[in-house]
Amino acid sequence: MIEFEQQGDTCLIKGRLTQEEVIQLWPNRHQLFTESTQVVDLSALTYVDSAGVAMLLALKGLNQSKKDTDSETNSRTLIHPAAQLQKMIELYDLDTFFAESSC
Repeated sequence: MIEFEQQGDTCLIKGRLTQEEVIQLWPNRHQLFTESTQVVDLSALTYVDSAGVAMLLALKGLNQSKKDTDSETNSRTLIHPAAQLQKMIELYDLDTFFAESSC
């Protein structure tokens, strides 16, 4: 089970993010965060598969404001990838998409 916990401008994602969860979440992906969400904390993710990684990258690029079509301007920051996710980041050479881990 996956949970999204909003804490000010940060959203903490908890649980497992697998293909099954991605299929369920994808239709409502634009509603997972508030417009003020700037940071997505991944430290509480216990497991992420390749479909989950793809979804995280899609969530990072979703525009926070419909007024601005430049996704780089409104790109969210993905921080604190848990150890298992960090291995996927290294395997797929995705360092540029994730902020440094504070672990």
